This record gives sequence, C-alpha cells and structure tokens, in this order.
Amino acid sequence: MTWGNTTLGDLVLALPDSTALLRSLRLDFCCGGASTLAEACRLGGISLEKVEQELKKIQKPEVTKPVYNWPLEKITQFIVEHYHRDLRSRVPELILLAEKVERVHAGKPGCPQGVANAIRSIKIEMDSHMQKEEEILFPMIAAGNGSMAYMPIRILLAEHEGHGANLGLLRELAYNYKAPEHACNSWRALYVGLDQMEHELMEHIHLENHVLFTRALSEEAELRE
Repeated sequence: MTWGNTTLGDLVLALPDSTALLRSLRLDFCCGGASTLAEACRLGGISLEKVEQELKKIQKPEVTKPVYNWPLEKITQFIVEHYHRDLRSRVPELILLAEKVERVHAGKPGCPQGVANAIRSIKIEMDSHMQKEEEILFPMIAAGNGSMAYMPIRILLAEHEGHGANLGLLRELAYNYKAPEHACNSWRALYVGLDQMEHELMEHIHLENHVLFTRALSEEAELRE
C-alpha cells in the first residue's frame, strides 16, 4: 500500500505505530495532520519513497487503537485522566529541572537558555486550554450537543496550532534535545522529559483533532439528516 496521498492525520489513525517515525522526521501529524504525506515530505525535503519503505516495515494487520472506537464520552474521560493529569504533574518538575540546568551550567557550551520560561509559557497556555475543554467542550460532547460544540472546537483547534508552534520553539531552544557529552544527569533528564512531553502532547492533540472533534461534528451532522 502507498501512503503518499493520505493525510498525516489519517495515516496515524490507520497505522498508529507510525508516530515514532513521523516524529523522528519532524512530520507534524497533529497540528499539520491535514497535509498529505507527499506534501509534508516535499516541504521537509524528505524522500517519500524512503518514508514509505519504513512504513512497510512497521505495517501490521491489526492497527486500530481501541480508543479510536470508544464512545465519545469515554474518550473525553480518557483524555482528562491520562493526558491532562500527566501533563499537570509532569510540567512543574520540568520547569524546576530547566531552571537548575540554566543556573548551574550557564557558562558551559551548549547550555540551553530560555527553556524554563518557554515551558512556563506552555504551562500557562495549556492550563487555560485544558480548563476550557474540561468545563465547556467535553461536557457538550458527552451530552451529544455537537452543534453547540462547533465554535468551541474551532477555537481549540486554533489553540492546538499554537501548541505545535511552541513545541517547535522549545525543541530549538534545547538543541533538538541532544545533550552534550559533558551534560550532567539533570540536564539529560530534562531533555528526556521534554522529548516525552512532546511525544505525549502530539498524541493528545492528534486524538482530539482527528478522532474526538471529527467524530463529534460528524455524528451531530448525521443526526440532523
């Protein structure tokens, strides 16, 4: 099977194990999920043929994640209990680590600067974003009020674009999360933690953009027909 004309969002839905490959190639399957694989490869200067060869290696007969087919209310509960809770517990520790690394190793080559403030900005935006989801949007979706959810969804989709841009900036500030040989354990732990946060946030946004929001709007449209 060829994937060139498949959007990145649909590719991940069909082949969940592709997320690690796409992340390694810096192909944004969450906020940039509307682009086809061919378009994304062309813009990134990446060989589509080589990407498709890698996709063949990880292709499996059974590829659908169970969560994709859950009732919408159960998906919202999963997002809150898994992604939101983890983000709220993870980010404060990352801020402390970044502050420590920037303070202790300020004079060393490759020491990241501005990372703590960047994480702090992401925290402020994500706290507000998650609160809107939990208090406004998710209850609407759980109640089957897809028509009322349309505008909140458009707003949150735009905020997702901003989250994606912030993740890219954070990665640049932290030298692509590649610690130098002289880096201490805190420095290395910071980069591992930031990389994991990015991975989970991209999965989180993809689940909302391409499963939860899409299904909420499409199921509401079906009810009106």
